[in-house]
Amino acid sequence: MRTPLSVLLKDKGGKTHSITEQHSIFDCASKMNETGVGALLVMENDILKGIISERDIVRKLFSTNNDPTKVLVQHLMTKDVVTVPPTMTVQEAMKLVTEKRFRHLPVVENGKLLGIISIGDLTRWVMLQQEQEIAALTGYIHGNG
Repeated sequence: MRTPLSVLLKDKGGKTHSITEQHSIFDCASKMNETGVGALLVMENDILKGIISERDIVRKLFSTNNDPTKVLVQHLMTKDVVTVPPTMTVQEAMKLVTEKRFRHLPVVENGKLLGIISIGDLTRWVMLQQEQEIAALTGYIHGNG
């Protein structure tokens, strides 16, 4: 089944967590911890400016030994964010995150942020689809379908 990301987003919900470029990395890490997410979208007036992840903080901040209360999000965030349309399929998104080693994909349509899909969301969806297929095939083999 070639499920578009719009279906996955509808199931998951479009709630996103964001921060601005002017917040400190300390504030950013605190917000990630409070919300239980591994990345925050960097937004300015509903415009996606970038993304910052736990990986960015670990690799870019702690390797330089800078003070996280003094370094701003704008200095560590990924500015050239790869976004995907809601029509992209789960399979296409899995291929993209695997090849590019991304963990988060903002879903955007006509310049408007619809939500964010994580590699965990994609994996969960694929597993659920496989379980349904196995159950259907098992039912068919046993004459229940």
